[in-house]
Amino acid sequence: MSDVINTAVAALSDKVGGGFDGGTAKFVINGEGGIIIDADGVRAGDDEADVTLTADADVFQDMMSGELNPTTAFMTGKLAVDGNMGLAMQLGAVLA
Repeated sequence: MSDVINTAVAALSDKVGGGFDGGTAKFVINGEGGIIIDADGVRAGDDEADVTLTADADVFQDMMSGELNPTTAFMTGKLAVDGNMGLAMQLGAVLA
């Protein structure tokens, strides 16, 4: 597993806390791998998910640091969303 994914798992765990009850979400960081967020918490993985969010590592970092709002990232084409848009918005609110 890459250092980027390890760092991202830690950052998301801090934001999400014990888990995300809304469903299963997957973050794909281009060139690095995937991260699963569900009721069990945050972990590296490539499982099936209700929604998949895809971004470059720098975009993901900016969202985690609060420099980039997830909705803004999506609206400007820096974040791709595939699947349950309602769940993506719910997760975006947790991350903001």
